[in-house]
Amino acid sequence: MTASAWTPAPVALPLLAAAAVALFGHKVPRFVRTVIAFATSAFTAIVTAGLAWASLGDPIVYWFGDWAPRGQIPLGVCFVVDPIGAGLAALASVLVTAAVTFADRYFDDVQAVFHVLMLAFLGAIAGFCLTGDLFNLFVFFELMSAAAFALCGYKSREPGPLQGAINFGVTNTIGGFLVLDGLTLLYGRTGALNLAQIARTLGGAHDGLVIAAFALITCGFFVKAAVVPLHFWLPDAHAVAPTPVSVVFSGVMVECGVYAVARLYATVFAPSFAGFVPHARGLIIGAGVITALVGGVMCLAQRHLKRLLAFSTVAHVGVMVSGIGLLDARAFGGVATYVLGHGLVKSSLFLTAGMYLHRLRSVDELELRGRGGALPGALFLAGGLALAGAPPFGTFGGESEIEAAADSLGYGWLGIVFTIAAILTAGAVLRAAMRISFGWGPSDGEEDRGERSEETETRPGPGLPLAMWVPAAVLLALAFVLGTLTGLDRALRESALRFQDSSAYAARVLDGVVSAVPSAEPSADDGSSLPRSLLVVVLSCATAFAALFRERIPAGVRKLAVALLGGALRRLRALQSGHVGDYVTWLVLGVACFGALSALLLR
Repeated sequence: MTASAWTPAPVALPLLAAAAVALFGHKVPRFVRTVIAFATSAFTAIVTAGLAWASLGDPIVYWFGDWAPRGQIPLGVCFVVDPIGAGLAALASVLVTAAVTFADRYFDDVQAVFHVLMLAFLGAIAGFCLTGDLFNLFVFFELMSAAAFALCGYKSREPGPLQGAINFGVTNTIGGFLVLDGLTLLYGRTGALNLAQIARTLGGAHDGLVIAAFALITCGFFVKAAVVPLHFWLPDAHAVAPTPVSVVFSGVMVECGVYAVARLYATVFAPSFAGFVPHARGLIIGAGVITALVGGVMCLAQRHLKRLLAFSTVAHVGVMVSGIGLLDARAFGGVATYVLGHGLVKSSLFLTAGMYLHRLRSVDELELRGRGGALPGALFLAGGLALAGAPPFGTFGGESEIEAAADSLGYGWLGIVFTIAAILTAGAVLRAAMRISFGWGPSDGEEDRGERSEETETRPGPGLPLAMWVPAAVLLALAFVLGTLTGLDRALRESALRFQDSSAYAARVLDGVVSAVPSAEPSADDGSSLPRSLLVVVLSCATAFAALFRERIPAGVRKLAVALLGGALRRLRALQSGHVGDYVTWLVLGVACFGALSALLLR
């Protein structure tokens, strides 16, 4: 059987398994449901990884029902498999496998609906990453969102999860409408929904309609990616969602928003904005920089572990968006590596927070002071170092590639932004790990606890079950191994060259012609990445120590820090109000600003 024949499997298998569990799950033991979910997601991971490998030299185009184009007109719906999209689907499969394994011991009673929703979520993400049709991209986006809303409110008898799910649902539904509006404009202009056909029909056309479609679609997916100021739903959702759900939210769902922006810009909009590349760069990079800095500052201000990790995700999304905004193949390849590394590390950290909640009934850093065990403490410390970009974790290689691309394009200052974001987020995680494991620092503090917290559903046992700590350790080990794979950066850069070539994409999909793409040169590392990374690790540890032992810092320095940052931090905290009306207001303001800037810079 050829690789092409397996193309529908990553979507069909999870959705069929979800339907089977929905029909018969209440009639079979819990163990059987867990095995079905585990086996399906694990097999999907194998299939998607195989598709990523098979598409390295030539993207796989699969026309459902063999409805291939007649002449230049696509009559059917297709999947277009490339290593970047298939790799993201493989990451989703791995994380769902880890989440359902962890959930089996995390919940005293795992309802069948949990496995149904996780499998539906996986099938939706796989379709989202593989489809070559804009309307189906929207359909899978909505299916992913619907499953995510229900997973966030899984504990429906508690008010916190319901409020978090409502905030999540309202803001992301607005994001979905933005995508649909942009899609409608493109369809009205081109009469096509296939991405390749849209690109070819537009033919580089540049007018107000194209700019409006770009702004609407980009903002819609920026909501899913939690880009500031469209991010407020994410910390609230993480604080109340079950820990296994937080794994897939931060590990892969927000990354799908970043992927969609990259895919649509490269395939559809790049020819139209070819004469405005510096302006487009400034627009997208600006959104990324603001997101990285706001997320980093808010991360350091948290003591609730899951909210801390959620704001860390916001900061790292800023790094990804900035990398995408460079509109450069090397940067795209670096972002792909960074997404894989960040997804694995962040998921491991969430599972470790879940271990604390399971054993110690809390995820409050101050309440856990000195109570953490050796194993979760070691995982949390290692995860903090990985977020700082310590080699050889995948985050190190990805960020190094993005910074090298930024330097070559005259955006070397982005390295300073990335450094600040890494120091703030890694410093917060290391501070929490040291306080919980070693009992360092005061037992009280000014960090924001958060208004809501996930309630426990399990009775603590005498130790940590294998099903809880093994997935966390394996994910962290995979992030470590990822950084040691020789040739990965070059393979991803070559894939990014294809990813960015709109005309080659259209020729492959509509004409069946494989266009030659220049071979990517090996990374010319000047040796500066490693010292810079080690410096970030040292500064992250210094930030953690400064937060833990701030009473030893001279009073004048403390007063200066409060004077410079205290007011801004209080205002940022106040904005995270928990009220959906406030979040919608900021969403509307953010969309209006992005749309206005798009009209000014790209017209």
